[in-house]
Amino acid sequence: MKTDQIQIRVRYGETDQMGVVYHGNYALYLEMGRIEWLRKLGISYKIMEENGIMLPVVSMCLNYKKSAGYDDVINVKTQLKNRPTAKIEFDYEITNEKGEILTTASTILVFIDMKTKRPVKAPKYILDLLAK
Repeated sequence: MKTDQIQIRVRYGETDQMGVVYHGNYALYLEMGRIEWLRKLGISYKIMEENGIMLPVVSMCLNYKKSAGYDDVINVKTQLKNRPTAKIEFDYEITNEKGEILTTASTILVFIDMKTKRPVKAPKYILDLLAK
């Protein structure tokens, strides 16, 4: 399925007293990867919400292999796992500059109608962009 990759330089504030990235910050890295994946596909999260659809995370799994530290450049590879239905699933791989795997992860998000607060099918325009 479709894959994208971004680079992030770890900021000092993202590290803990041991000088490594605090584990909770990896969720932000996944979000950054996912938002850029959508943007490069031609989907604006902001416009999607303006059109009444939100996409909350309902499941997140992270497996930490090695640490990243301050000023490291990390690569976040984001890959669509399946064709979206009422949910959209992504797999991630975070590596360092040497190509070593630091973290693997997966998320599941659900398309929600903002008025009814109920799940809905993936918008047609998203499915059309994926079909290209």
